[in-house]
Amino acid sequence: MEWRTMVILISCLCFFAIPIRVGRDTTEDDIKLFEGYIRRYNKSYKHDPLEYDKRLERFQRSLRHIERMNSERISKDSALYGPTEFSDLSEEEFLQLTLQPDLSARSERHHNRYHTRENTRRLGADVKRLKRAAGIPLKFDWRDKKVITPVRNQGTCGACWAFSTVEVAESMFAIKNGSLQQLSVQEMIDCAKNSNFGCEGGDICSLLTWLMGSKISIVPESNYPLTWKTDACKLGKTASKTPGLRVSDFTCDSFVDSEDELLATLAGHGPVAAAVNALTWQNYLGGVIHFHCDGSFLNLNHAVQIVGYDTTGPIPFYIIKNSWGTLFGDKGYLYIGIGSNLCGIANQVSSLNVI
Repeated sequence: MEWRTMVILISCLCFFAIPIRVGRDTTEDDIKLFEGYIRRYNKSYKHDPLEYDKRLERFQRSLRHIERMNSERISKDSALYGPTEFSDLSEEEFLQLTLQPDLSARSERHHNRYHTRENTRRLGADVKRLKRAAGIPLKFDWRDKKVITPVRNQGTCGACWAFSTVEVAESMFAIKNGSLQQLSVQEMIDCAKNSNFGCEGGDICSLLTWLMGSKISIVPESNYPLTWKTDACKLGKTASKTPGLRVSDFTCDSFVDSEDELLATLAGHGPVAAAVNALTWQNYLGGVIHFHCDGSFLNLNHAVQIVGYDTTGPIPFYIIKNSWGTLFGDKGYLYIGIGSNLCGIANQVSSLNVI
């Protein structure tokens, strides 16, 4: 896995090796690490003494947490933790600034429920029929098929719900037509209704319901570029006639206690969007998360794209495409263990078709 190389480079070149320290003052070492951290991420508070001290304290708390998490690794494939761009935040700041604390409340009406449209039932039936006919491979990665667009960075815009949904639509169009293109996330941020509020939050299933009901097309990103803020919708009164890609049907399912069906969906149909609990990802560098990641529906706070899986190693895992840029995790990706609803990965999963 590529993350192993990445971790070695970080440890050797960026002063981010985090040894376990017992019984001595760590302040001097912490400050040296913090100075390297500020340079790596070009933090703006380096000339603000009050903010510097505040962030140093948060950073030191992260270091102690990193030491504890790494001390519990049971395998070379286990998740490895170290300083990230979020390590100078408290856990509460990370939740409020990067995640969606109210996502589970927004998603409640979709919890554990299948949409009842005939076409969505047919989509699910197709996946199950394929599984019965051919089984599923031990591993599958849609990146190998060249149908996954580059990792984006949502910045401080809380529209992970739009990023993940649009990315699945991009992939499904490429699977169907052999043409991979980037579509407009900003269009969803500005225009989507049905309890979606741009950079202030939304959810995958509500967006897909709106796209189906309004018959709105998702236009190319070049026609509606990303601004990372909520603006007035630019589609106008003829939005339903605007050229672009349309969602023709979708599912919004719970795969809790049936993750084998999620694997079948990934291999037999395509990438999916999923709500997750990303609170413990604050200091994630790479490897497979297989403990310390609560799966409760009530703690969902982020949305991602699942692009594949691998069951051949000692820790079977999902391959997750995130929207925090390529400096996060393994070039923007992370890995979550299969089978225990880790990080809530199976609570709310959406697949879709496009025309």
